[in-house]
Amino acid sequence: MKESARYPKIVEWSDEDQCFVGSCPGLFNGGCHGSDEKRVFEELCQMVEEMIELFHQDGKSLPPPTAGRDLANRLAEIA
Repeated sequence: MKESARYPKIVEWSDEDQCFVGSCPGLFNGGCHGSDEKRVFEELCQMVEEMIELFHQDGKSLPPPTAGRDLANRLAEIA
């Protein structure tokens, strides 16, 4: 399993921004955006891989994994 699989990748439509927004809770704030949902997801996956590589290059520990914590349902309860 790739390390990136330990971090959920979320792509959702933003009415405010009028585009799809991608984020990776637990690994980094912010993310990417665009008009094509699939492209945003692909860019987000690439960003996650690059972020993990940067952590390794800098000799830093990765943040605790957020996958497997039922994140989607917990976020739905907040909304």
